[in-house]
Amino acid sequence: MARPFDSTDAKRIIERHRKLLAELMLAEKSIDGLRTAITKTSDALVAQEVLNVLKGIPVDELNRDKRGIRIKLLREHGYQSIADITGASVYSLASINGISDDAAYYIKHVADQIVSTTRQGVKIRLSEDNKSPAATQVVLAISKFRNSEQYIIEARKLNKVYSSEIEYAIEDLQAATGGLKWLFSSKQKKQKAISAYDTLTDLLQGTYFSRARENLDALERINATTGSEAWSDFSENSIRFFNTLEDINPGILGTDDAIYGLPEELAREIQDQDFFPDGLLCELRRYQEWGVKYALHQERVLLGDEMGLGKTIQAIATMVSLRNTGATHFVVVCPASVLANWCREIRKMSRLTVTKVHGQDRLSALESWIKTGGVAVTTYETTGHFKMDKEFKYSLLVVDEAHYIKNPDAQRTINVKSISNHAERILFMTGTALENKVDEMISLIKILQPTVASAVRGMEFLSSAPQFRNKVAPVYYRRKREDVLTELPDLIENREWCVMTRAEESVYEEAVLNKKYADARRVSWNVGNLRDSSKATRMMEIIAEAKEEGRKIIVFSFFLDTIKKITNMLGDQCYGPINGSVTPQKRQEIIDKFDKAPAGSVLAAQIQAGGTGLNIQSASVVILCEPQFKPSIENQAISRAYRMGQTRNVLVYRLLCEDTVDEKIISLLESKQAIFDAFADKSVAASESMELDDKTFGNIIKEEIDRINAKRGNVSSEKTE
Repeated sequence: MARPFDSTDAKRIIERHRKLLAELMLAEKSIDGLRTAITKTSDALVAQEVLNVLKGIPVDELNRDKRGIRIKLLREHGYQSIADITGASVYSLASINGISDDAAYYIKHVADQIVSTTRQGVKIRLSEDNKSPAATQVVLAISKFRNSEQYIIEARKLNKVYSSEIEYAIEDLQAATGGLKWLFSSKQKKQKAISAYDTLTDLLQGTYFSRARENLDALERINATTGSEAWSDFSENSIRFFNTLEDINPGILGTDDAIYGLPEELAREIQDQDFFPDGLLCELRRYQEWGVKYALHQERVLLGDEMGLGKTIQAIATMVSLRNTGATHFVVVCPASVLANWCREIRKMSRLTVTKVHGQDRLSALESWIKTGGVAVTTYETTGHFKMDKEFKYSLLVVDEAHYIKNPDAQRTINVKSISNHAERILFMTGTALENKVDEMISLIKILQPTVASAVRGMEFLSSAPQFRNKVAPVYYRRKREDVLTELPDLIENREWCVMTRAEESVYEEAVLNKKYADARRVSWNVGNLRDSSKATRMMEIIAEAKEEGRKIIVFSFFLDTIKKITNMLGDQCYGPINGSVTPQKRQEIIDKFDKAPAGSVLAAQIQAGGTGLNIQSASVVILCEPQFKPSIENQAISRAYRMGQTRNVLVYRLLCEDTVDEKIISLLESKQAIFDAFADKSVAASESMELDDKTFGNIIKEEIDRINAKRGNVSSEKTE
């Protein structure tokens, strides 16, 4: 039988296929190397951070137990810090005249203890503002892993489908790789060789080869990723980066304790709760998935996560999971200011359908939702118009900013309770549930689980926080930012003390003496021309510096007039303003434009309107024009930028003037904030309100009047002299 091809062709085809199979196999196995790279680089980053800390710990710390270690000798031989000791061997230490072998071993033992303690406190924080070589290697390793994964999976599939067929064909074609082999082969073997040649040729000319090459070429390009490209990838996909890091090197972020304070028995039950995310169009952090499971398992709960931890996405994920188990109808009740944002987020993050039940068409929209299902998004005010048959049930009621219904006698509370009777499950959400007093939180719990509310009545002033937390754990769940988002970049807060000009001082003093409370609070901003404003001058300096660093800025003020002045002053550089009169839809349009704007752009907003319900991670500088009466208002405003997904250090600037009400307000706020932090974190009651009320501010004004009169009296006497 004549051979329709020569042996060289046969050898060439075999070689090409063997090379391709080897490349695919190597690609398939590369996933282990990529995982290892993430572990090694992240461990190396931690080790570097630990070393940096150890360099700052003097060698004197070795003698903390008064064991008589001769520190002076160590210093004389170049051992200045604990870092120096960790790099030394027992032999080198013992070689120092005056330090015995036992002392050397003890020194290393103490140093190892210090290293271990230091390691526990070090947490990885990846930030675009700290692109150190070690951090870049971590980001690069994660980027390569993430971008390679789909191509490696495809390589594995190709190997699985074609490798056996190709190996058999290569074996059959071997008979055609030499003249003598072919000559002495049987007719059957020759026929198999010809068939194998055709098979292997077709594979090289068909989709197998093209798909294999595409995947291998893609992997090669990814392997050549630069550090700057990896950081750009991180900027756009930071959540996925941290999820990957957490999955591959558990505990590296310092968040390996997934129960976050829940009682052990309840935690085990929630751990086993099923969660079905199909149809959720984003990734959840581990703590967020845990929050979803908590809501699903407990059915009627208050999620009190701190601002910026993603309560909205946890609610959406809960609805998605229920939808995947047969649920059809859901309701979201929220303030009117965030109605559009809720509709937008649901559509963006899931495949759930959304019906806005609000405005003139609310009744027809309600009827449509009842018939078709999906998520009905409505406002507190509109709940009074909800008319549903007595037998009608829906799967989940989500109530955003649930502290709005803390007063049981308020009409909106009554309306929400009415529609909750139709809900199989309820999810209340607020970062400020404990803003004032624990009894207000108990009012919310009473709607959800009356038995729990009864159990904690009378415990408002209990000093034993764990006992209180355990009792409310079945219904109230709160995580703080520092507990679960340890990887967030730094939050750097600055107080910018401005010295008033004579013009400012004159305007301020007149406002105080005439007891114009609002004008007195608008220190520096109520001058006729902002060129005379020390706060405006400092604001412009901050904005200019932020622009140079490639940052965008949010400016918050309580006063509409201040925001208008700032907007006019900045011109096209400023977006907004966002205030109470701006519709939710318009508000979102402003934010969308701001997100796309260049560095140095400013978003101006009234703190009451722009400080809640908005995600503005594109900004990394926050300017507060004056101190607020409530600590939570400032915290909420800062959380618009300092939240999950932020990849840069967030810089907060509080503009303050010396010898004004600013100074007194900020002092009082400090004490209020300390109370609030302890109260909110531990679920323990505070004996006083968290806000600075009008009466207290009136007392501040009286003190300022006395100060100004005394000052003016001193000036007069000096002139007389």
